[in-house]
Amino acid sequence: MCLALPARVVELHDDAMATVSLEGVRKRISLALVDDIVIGDFVLIHVGYALHKVSPDEAERTLAMMAEAGVLAGEIEEMAS
Repeated sequence: MCLALPARVVELHDDAMATVSLEGVRKRISLALVDDIVIGDFVLIHVGYALHKVSPDEAERTLAMMAEAGVLAGEIEEMAS
């Protein structure tokens, strides 16, 4: 389905890239569309790009709603591939 997912930034790289983590899955993404991201921030990611920063509460609520709707596991699996 390819929905946008909130994930925590765990590493920053010199080339406007970062590594994010969600449910133990790590993925390298682009930060080209967002500013002022630091390790520990949550970003909404879609097709390898951070779209914007979200609060930890918003990230938690979004992930809970996606899990309740039954789409979170599939999106995490897609993120891992």
